Amino acid sequence: MKAKADTPFVPLNIAVLTVSDTRTFETDTSGQVFVDRLTAAGHRLAERVLLKDDLYRIRAQVATWIAEDMVQVVLITGGTGFTGRDSTPEAVACLLDKQVDGFGELFRQISVADIGTSTVQSRALAGLANGTLVCCLPGSTNAVRTGWDGILAEQLDSRHRPCNFVPHLKQAAPCESRG
Repeated sequence: MKAKADTPFVPLNIAVLTVSDTRTFETDTSGQVFVDRLTAAGHRLAERVLLKDDLYRIRAQVATWIAEDMVQVVLITGGTGFTGRDSTPEAVACLLDKQVDGFGELFRQISVADIGTSTVQSRALAGLANGTLVCCLPGSTNAVRTGWDGILAEQLDSRHRPCNFVPHLKQAAPCESRG
């Protein structure tokens, strides 16, 4: 699609959550891809957190960000698979006011080129809660690249037409990075 030339870019305040039992900030390449992509696009990093795969800690962190006036978007990487500890979708789904069904569908569609039928095991999802867009992607660095480049870069850009998520997000003042 295209950007509307006379529409100004609106930088968003975006929080990044990595869910992993094994990664540290030094080894978290997936979370770093989100940080690099969002800042290169002109958005602001509101906060960056790394949590173990624990349903209640994930839910508590995301609920905190949803309740904050400053955070407009929450990007989560990890915890979307089928292992016994993967619980990100279960942690997040109950917090959403509206689910964005097309997000997971489109993510799986564009992932086919890279991972073939293994894409059916992706439990990527997104939704809106209290004017905050929450997106859950798999923990691989490639999945984060695919999600950002194939969906989020355009949908978080106020100039993208025919529509984007920016008008649906709460208005927030610029933030100081806490990440």
